[in-house]
Amino acid sequence: MIFTDAPVEKTRAKQLNPVVLAFVGDAVYTLCVRTRLALESGEKTGELNRRTAERVSAHGQSEALEAILPRLTEEEADIYRRGRNAKKPTKSKNATVAEYVRSTGFEALLGYLYLTGQSERIEELFFGENL
Repeated sequence: MIFTDAPVEKTRAKQLNPVVLAFVGDAVYTLCVRTRLALESGEKTGELNRRTAERVSAHGQSEALEAILPRLTEEEADIYRRGRNAKKPTKSKNATVAEYVRSTGFEALLGYLYLTGQSERIEELFFGENL
């Protein structure tokens, strides 16, 4: 698992624009998925890229979100909702609007957890059965 050596205070992280949290969360999720796939399979890079794209897409993240929603704390659910409801500067080309907004919330939550140094919670929520 990747981690930050200087976690941000929760109050500061909550003040960040949720789209900025999603920006960080997207990178963290991509790196985690790629790392897991590379270490757990003997596949070639073309297949690894295809499998990564399935999971990191708005559709894949929206599906993964379904598995974790019931397990979120109230604080995590609030972060997710902020990300989901945030005004986004771009539109998705390959996902429905619902998938796109849900995936932004998913990424915002992951970005928040990462920035606040909650690596174990990331592992527990996102990489238990979801990968």
